[in-house]
Amino acid sequence: MKERRRPERGRPNVIEIVVRVPADKADAVKAYAGRISRRRSPALRDEVISRLRSRPDIMDRFGVKALFLFGSVVREEAKPTSDIDLMVDFFPGRPGGLFAYVELKHALEGLLGRPVDLITSGNIKPRLKKRILEECMLVYGEGDARR
Repeated sequence: MKERRRPERGRPNVIEIVVRVPADKADAVKAYAGRISRRRSPALRDEVISRLRSRPDIMDRFGVKALFLFGSVVREEAKPTSDIDLMVDFFPGRPGGLFAYVELKHALEGLLGRPVDLITSGNIKPRLKKRILEECMLVYGEGDARR
């Protein structure tokens, strides 16, 4: 990979990176580069909720019992660079390991077109737990984050 420290005109925080990839992966790399280089508007709460609710097949495939939205998107304080904070509860015995959990995270990122911070109710940092549980919005399934 070659990195050229020549800023683009009018874009001082952008550098050019040249990479070599297998020919069959070139289109995917170009598409990814195009997605991350576009200027984005902040994620909108209603749009995020609508997209998540539009794909129950993803939730079913990974054994999602309930999915909650929290953070800057719920508070309508998201910036173009903000990730989307989600808390998931699974049916017993699911998601079937770390790889399935990571695969769900990637599926949600693909659906939403943004980075996702995916947590479970069991792994909330104690210092953040009260705030997170107070602002959680149920977007899929059944459950109460404050149980």
